[in-house]
Amino acid sequence: MTVKLKATTREDLTKSATKEIRNSGRVPAVIYGKKKDSKSISVDNMELVKTVRDEGRNAIISLDVENDSAVDVMLHEYQIDPIKDELIHVDFYVVNMSEEMDVEVPLRLEGEAQGSKDGGVLQQPLYELQVRSKPANIPDEITVDVSSLGIGDSIAIADLPKAKNYEFLEDEETTIATVLAPDTLDDIEEATDENAEPELVGAKKDSDEE
Repeated sequence: MTVKLKATTREDLTKSATKEIRNSGRVPAVIYGKKKDSKSISVDNMELVKTVRDEGRNAIISLDVENDSAVDVMLHEYQIDPIKDELIHVDFYVVNMSEEMDVEVPLRLEGEAQGSKDGGVLQQPLYELQVRSKPANIPDEITVDVSSLGIGDSIAIADLPKAKNYEFLEDEETTIATVLAPDTLDDIEEATDENAEPELVGAKKDSDEE
């Protein structure tokens, strides 16, 4: 399903103009893709956030660009102000609805593992899976029922049902859920503490995009 979003062309790319756009409740953005020149635009902050929240990170968005034709895009990258926790810049990638593309899809475990009831601890090594699919067939999320997992059991990519409209790109032996015995979990945590690296200090903060 494609959702519509209005976009306004940006001609003035100075910092002062970009700041004014953000203060007005809009987000500076760029459209780019194969065989298409990049274009600077802005979109309504609240409308974009609502679209992503309601339709998912991989939603196909029909951008109705001011003084231009509508174009199908996906949200590719975005920057968030670490202090205000607000969107400050967005990249939209133009998609070809007839061509396959590689994307990351959220992985959600559902159900209570039997092993957890027996005292074990459910572990989820991955929270996203890479899939290849045409844009219209990209799933909102991948759900995996773990209710039958006992202590020591695990689920790998190879155990997932084969889908008609997309394929998984990770190695089939990759574990996506496992139930560890309490003593095994303690050993892992102890090894992690011993091998922990010192925290990175002085990391560069995000700067405003023009």
